[in-house]
Amino acid sequence: MRALRIILILVVILGGLFVIADRVAVHFAEGQAADKLKSTENLASTPDVSIKGFPFLTQVAGGSLDDVEVGIKNYNATTGTAGKTIRIDDLKADMKGVSFSGDYSSATADSATGTATISYAELLKTAKSEPTEVAPGLQARVVGLSDGGNGKIKVAVHVTGSFLSIPVDQTTSVLSSVTVVDNKVEVHADSLPKLAAISVAENRVRQITDFQQAINQLPGGIKLDKVQAAPNGVEILVKGSDVKLAG
Repeated sequence: MRALRIILILVVILGGLFVIADRVAVHFAEGQAADKLKSTENLASTPDVSIKGFPFLTQVAGGSLDDVEVGIKNYNATTGTAGKTIRIDDLKADMKGVSFSGDYSSATADSATGTATISYAELLKTAKSEPTEVAPGLQARVVGLSDGGNGKIKVAVHVTGSFLSIPVDQTTSVLSSVTVVDNKVEVHADSLPKLAAISVAENRVRQITDFQQAINQLPGGIKLDKVQAAPNGVEILVKGSDVKLAG
């Protein structure tokens, strides 16, 4: 019995040491991965990297990690227009089946899904914010975007000018749907109001109310999947396969 008790105590101690060593190793690996990702994606701040699953060391020995979560507070995606970017907030991605090279210089995930947010203020930069003629004597521009409820965006349009010598200065709003089309966020008005009680050709009004924003070069090559209007901005879902975390 004494010998058995000693063996059990040793097993418990060794098990505890293994857990400690495993947690130290995973913490070090998360730091190294975060630094590598920051460098690869030219991020302004260090991202959060969390390696899931236990034990970590046996996953490393197998050359693949089951689940890695990555969080990037702010990410500037390209828009397809030279010199212009759009800020993506709180990008969180869940990477599955992450394999890495022998020297840990590169890592690729079999698949990835994630979420992020584009603020209405950021998306407004894409809208037709410069006055545009929609009828003789009348100009309109988008002056605000906000949550319209039920997954819709409320687009505020300001109309100025004069019609039949009558001064016009009013702001009207339309509810718009937001979808993903060819890796672009597309805002499309569900219906169009009369501007200043004047009937205007639909195509002229839609030059103002409808617009698209390309979201290119997201981390690792992930792509837009779905979008939805929310209280603080447009929530986006992303996904991808063979996603490169580094290298």
